Amino acid sequence: MASNRCQTYSEFWPFYLREHAVPATRTWHFVGSTAAPVVLVWALLTQTWWGLLLVPVAGYFFAWVAHAFVERNRPATFTHPWWSLISDYRMFFLFLTGRLKDELVRAGVEDHPHARAT
Repeated sequence: MASNRCQTYSEFWPFYLREHAVPATRTWHFVGSTAAPVVLVWALLTQTWWGLLLVPVAGYFFAWVAHAFVERNRPATFTHPWWSLISDYRMFFLFLTGRLKDELVRAGVEDHPHARAT
């Protein structure tokens, strides 16, 4: 199912996970998911207002690099920006709480280093 064909978030979530099947892709996303709020807090605390422009750059740069060079697919951000942002942090917090593996299995993502669900 292409992301532009997802009509609901419940349809989008498994698609999103399948688009992040390679563990290295998720690692790059986690770097961005950590960097964005760090940059946000830095910009606010130092009142470096131009730094707010770096927040999306910090968040998306790493994710887009992963999609281009690791996963070799088109980021879901381009078709569903809000669902993608929500899913980035959902995936991140599931990882931090040790619950991501079960979600990946439910989405049909295989458990090996170069997994690629069809």
